[in-house]
Amino acid sequence: MLSAVGLFSAAMCGIDIDSLLAGAKDMDARVRNEDFYKNPAAVNAAINYHFYNRGKKISVIMPYSYHLKDLADWYRQLWAESLGKANDLAGSEVHIGPTPVKALGATDQHSQIQLYREGPNDKLFTFLQVQNFQQDLTIGPAHESAPELGFLAEKDLSSLLNNEKKATEYALLQSRRPCLTVLFPEVSPYTVGQFIYLFEVTTSFTAALFNINAYNQSAVELIKEATFALMGKTGDYKPDYSYEDFTEDIRTLTEVDDKFLV
Repeated sequence: MLSAVGLFSAAMCGIDIDSLLAGAKDMDARVRNEDFYKNPAAVNAAINYHFYNRGKKISVIMPYSYHLKDLADWYRQLWAESLGKANDLAGSEVHIGPTPVKALGATDQHSQIQLYREGPNDKLFTFLQVQNFQQDLTIGPAHESAPELGFLAEKDLSSLLNNEKKATEYALLQSRRPCLTVLFPEVSPYTVGQFIYLFEVTTSFTAALFNINAYNQSAVELIKEATFALMGKTGDYKPDYSYEDFTEDIRTLTEVDDKFLV
């Protein structure tokens, strides 16, 4: 997202890319710190590596702000394409990689937490929490038909949302599910730039701990070439193996057999 392509797209959407890059630059200084406990990317990578090796193969990211929901999609792509690898740097077959899952607070407290608390204990949870919202609403008085909700009257909606996060975290910890939180002082191009850079470096550190290459995507290339073949590309895909041959092999494996339609 901090490449020329990503920055151009962001600028066309009206995002202040100078502030975005300033945030990334600030985080760059922090993640260069050789003191482990003062380096947020090193700590984050170590936590993820530690819990992966203790059976937490699924990494759930859960923003408690609608403005941060798309960062969960970005994280899911970053984590999956960078850390899902068949071989380590020595060439040994390892088939390693945490599976990233996105959730949105408070919506998915009700659609997913039942599974997360009482299902398999195979997940690490990362919350994204905002300390100061740029806009806020005050909850009005309870309707006369529901006086029991009066305790919410005059409370800020931001307070409700962050307390929903704390309640979810507490419930998960009661079920011995590990959690960590990334705090945003506010949602702005600057803090988003910090977050992007933090998790890019976290990914590189995590890959180093796993002894894998974070920067290749060989598994994705096969899908691209298969699509080319199915769309009619001609010529040689490999020596003595044409795109036409490739297309026939794909169809042999994927063509629908009418006998098994129900």
